[in-house]
Parts: sequence; C-alpha cells; structure tokens
Amino acid sequence: MKITIDIVAKKAGVSKTTVSRILNGNFAHTKDETKNRVLRVIKELDYRPNALAKGLKSSHTNVIGIVLSNLQNPFWITVLDGVEAACQSLGYNLMISNSAEQPEMEVQYIREFQTRQLDGIVINPTVRNLALYHKLADSKFPMVVINRRVPELNVHHVIMNNMKGASLATQQLLSNGRKKVAAFVYGNAFVSTWKERVDGYRSVMQANGYGPEDWRILELDQRGDVQVEISRYLRCHPETDAIFSTNNMLTLEAIEVVKELGLRMPEDIAIVSYDEMIWAKHLDPPLTTIMQPGYKMGYLAAQMLIKTIKAKRKPRVETVVLEPELIVRKSCGVK
Repeated sequence: MKITIDIVAKKAGVSKTTVSRILNGNFAHTKDETKNRVLRVIKELDYRPNALAKGLKSSHTNVIGIVLSNLQNPFWITVLDGVEAACQSLGYNLMISNSAEQPEMEVQYIREFQTRQLDGIVINPTVRNLALYHKLADSKFPMVVINRRVPELNVHHVIMNNMKGASLATQQLLSNGRKKVAAFVYGNAFVSTWKERVDGYRSVMQANGYGPEDWRILELDQRGDVQVEISRYLRCHPETDAIFSTNNMLTLEAIEVVKELGLRMPEDIAIVSYDEMIWAKHLDPPLTTIMQPGYKMGYLAAQMLIKTIKAKRKPRVETVVLEPELIVRKSCGVK
C-alpha cells in the first residue's frame, strides 16, 4: 500500500496542512508534542513525500540513478560511460552516487532516489542491505544489479564471468613456466567477485597438478596498509615467482612493493592484473591484463532498466554474463 500524506495525517490526528508544514520545517505554529507525534508517525510508516512538482502529468520522470561502490576505481568510469550513452540514446537523465562500500550510505542514496521519484536504479551493491534490496524488488521498483551477485534477488543482473577471467590469468602464468603463483585479493565476505576470482585461481592450479598446499592466497584489507602486508608476504615467501592480482588498484600497490624490494619484473616475478586500464600498456614492462567489458556492462544495465520502466508488464528476469579477455604483454613473462 502506498503511504500518502492523508494516511500520515489521519494516524497522527492532525490535518494535512500540519503534516505539510512539519515536512517543510515550519514549526512556528505547532506544539512540540504535535511535531514529535507527526515525525514519529512519518518514521513508523516510512513515508517519503514526492519531491517533484505535484502538477507533473506523467508518472515517469525520465531520470534513473546509479549507486556505485567505489568511484576511486577507474573501472567504474568506463561503466558510467556506458550507462550515460544508453541514457542519452533513450531520452533519460542520470543521477550518480557513490556508497564507498558503506551500507549506511547506500541506504541513504536509495531512499533519496525514491524521494526524488526516480524511475529506477542501477546498483553495484555493497550486498549488506539484503532486506532493502528484496523490499524494492517485491514492490516492483525497477532495479538492475551489476557486477556483484545478490542471493535470491529476483531482478535483472549484468555480471562478469570472473572464474573465467581468473582462469585465463592463472593459466597464462603457469604456461610461461611459473610454479609459485600467488593470488592477491581484497577480502570482502559480502562480495561475490573476489570469491569467484579466487575459485578460478584454485581451479586452474588444481587442474595443473597443484594441490591446496601449493595455493598462495593473500587476502588484504583495503582499509589497511596494503603495501606493508604485500612486502611482508614477499619477504616471507621469496620463492614466489608470479602474482595474479584480482584488482587494478591492488596491482599498483603490488608493483610498487616489487620495485622497492629490488625485484625485476618479469624476470624475478611476473604479474597479471585484473582490469585493462588506459595506463596498463604504458608501464615498464607493459602490463598483462584481464579486460572486462565495462562499457558494455553499463550500457546493457541501463538499457534493461529503461526497458523494464517502460514495460506494461514486468519482463522476465535475466542474468547477463559478460566474458573477459586476456591481453598479453611483457609483465607475465611471455617468451
């Protein structure tokens, strides 16, 4: 049931005018007891007023929102380019927000988008607000999830084949004669991408005759001193001759440590990195990468969302899985 100002007024025992004044911050002619009662009812009913003009004729605003998890990662600029291109071609505008992996901020942005009556959202979720995601889906609020899987959520997903990407990276290093291959990951128990990449690493290692005792997985806290942890690991495991880095930002940290330790790349230690960034080919040596079609992810997600918004009936839920590509350069030790 849609909560209206009439329902709020009735439950609080006041007029619609009083509720409207309180919502607008005008408390001059309202007793504190009345104000507090109305605010309590607003919170209990989770009432969000329409922030658009009441005279708006259409129920659509032609605006969608995107909630990203980390705008510091340049991969997401590529995704945004795709989202914006789809919006422009289909006559929609875009509002952008960044949760910075904070579940509280994610809730705040989603609520704000609803208050502003956006038609729908694309979200790279923190995956820590499951009840809210399911509530949105159950209320048929248009939503497309990108990059990360949300368990049992009945909405469109556009994701990457992370196991394949990790498999390509690990196999490339093994095929180049490396035997002590380490996988570096940013640990996050809520996120499917890093788990899938680690699973891809394990699968290829095992297929090449390396058992669990040979797996070298360094799980790092993104909020900690990453370079210190990488340096400690490589000093304790000097036999490591290759690194599969599951994140482009993590790769830069690892390369810095390799240089500080006086190791040569790829002679002493080879590296394959997730994400093809504009700077990858300009490094010395040029960096071997796993390219993810970020632009395509963004374009398809926005396209699917807008199609859902315009549909008279809710379309069948789809999960689109995009394929990665290995770009071989000198850092992997290729002969």
